[in-house]
Amino acid sequence: MPPNSYLDISISAQQLSIIENGHTLKTYPISTAKNGAGELMGSGCTPRGWHCIRAKIGDGLPLYSVFKARRWTGEIYSPELAAHYPERDWILTRILWLGGLEPHKNRYGQVDTTWRYIYVHGCPDELMNGQADSHGCIRLGNDDMLDLFNRVTVGMRVFSHE
Repeated sequence: MPPNSYLDISISAQQLSIIENGHTLKTYPISTAKNGAGELMGSGCTPRGWHCIRAKIGDGLPLYSVFKARRWTGEIYSPELAAHYPERDWILTRILWLGGLEPHKNRYGQVDTTWRYIYVHGCPDELMNGQADSHGCIRLGNDDMLDLFNRVTVGMRVFSHE
């Protein structure tokens, strides 16, 4: 039975919903992995199953803040910055770092969501085009990421499915 409050990530619908007491409070468009669903380390896939938010990163930083290895670089994303670094996989605004809760499905060994560094995070708004195009993470537009970040807590459950 699901908890009273959780995030529902639908890979097939490319949407993330906040569920409370069986009702959808809010839904956001997302972009999951271009390689589809899967749990293996190095697969570039979005993991399925039950997870929790293990950390919230970026509270109080400006919209479009740029992160590398979960640390703010001091940069603010812009088209000019993107032109200088076309190879970057942009992680912007806020990060929700996920941890798997299902042993040997998305936790431990070669399927551990935490050590795959799977996040819900902001990305350049122009990449939010309804397509699954990430390297495994769950991307949101920056305004949506900020809104979601302010609505969730560390430890909140997250269910990801096809």
